[in-house]
Amino acid sequence: MRKKQLCVTALVNDDPHIVVAGAGSVGCFVGGLLAAAGHDVTLLVRPRIAAEIRTHGLTLTDLEGMAVNVAADAIGISEDPKCLDCADIVLVTVKSRDTTTLGDLIDRHAARAAKIISLQNGLFNGTKLRELLPARDVRAGMVPFNIVPMGQGCYHRAVEGDIVIEAGPGDLAQLMSVPGLPCAESREIENVQWGKLLLNLNNALNALSGLPLQRQLRDRNWRKLMADQWVEALTVIQRQGIRPVTSTPVSVAMIPWVLRLPTGLFTRVAAAMLKIDPQARLSMSYDLMEGRSTEIDSLQGEIMRMGAAQGMATPINAMVYDVMRTAELAGEGLPNLTPQALRRELAEYEHPKG
Repeated sequence: MRKKQLCVTALVNDDPHIVVAGAGSVGCFVGGLLAAAGHDVTLLVRPRIAAEIRTHGLTLTDLEGMAVNVAADAIGISEDPKCLDCADIVLVTVKSRDTTTLGDLIDRHAARAAKIISLQNGLFNGTKLRELLPARDVRAGMVPFNIVPMGQGCYHRAVEGDIVIEAGPGDLAQLMSVPGLPCAESREIENVQWGKLLLNLNNALNALSGLPLQRQLRDRNWRKLMADQWVEALTVIQRQGIRPVTSTPVSVAMIPWVLRLPTGLFTRVAAAMLKIDPQARLSMSYDLMEGRSTEIDSLQGEIMRMGAAQGMATPINAMVYDVMRTAELAGEGLPNLTPQALRRELAEYEHPKG
């Protein structure tokens, strides 16, 4: 049975209490692997996920054949933010739009010495948490993989990669590095996050296509649109003096060239990019399928705002943003658009009438 948790307020013991706050797919996967490795973990979850885990436990799988089972009584499950009272480490895994709400809960419940790590998409969640939680140890982070919820407590990692967190006092990366979950620290976390944002721009295109990611990447017309969007965004980012880095073997500048290669050559040159579960989709696909709003404002929206501040048009990102907003409002799931349809839509942004 799970041992009784003790409220402690700093990493002064060998078994810090980790609370995964807002645990959805990524949070359940990360928290589950930490618990499987013997860490003291509580998932702060919504009622639906709590009921699922209490009934089925957690099953965590990946492309390499990993299959980890975590019994329901081997991990803490709570729907009450008071579970933050005993946290030594808080892993924030909510959507960007919920960062302020969760930051307020952390401020109200978590001890001052608790370490806060943002494992969220988007660029400024770490900054927002620092503003909400002054004088606390708040770290930004980057999760490179996507997790597919399979139902009945099963979460599948469909794309590989190592978590990166902002460097700081204490070796949190070593603490969090457990079997199946490598973690590293970086003193250039902002550049790492910008590199992730560039990769995440395809999130919307994948959702609009209605295709599994691997099928989308095998279509050269989709890859060309991805490449054009990447170049537009990279130009804006670099004009701001930012030098993004990616976790891929290919440099930021070379990725558009690789994407535009003929498919036969692309599959050989970019074999690592295609090491994806055949049925995997990116997170916005699941958002549309389940009628949730997406994080488009933290991705294409950020490129649009930065471009506008520079006086630079960003027609591709603006078009994708508007089409995704339309899909959200329609509430009809995946729109199953073609790259040709989006190119026709783009022409209206590049050559507006009147």
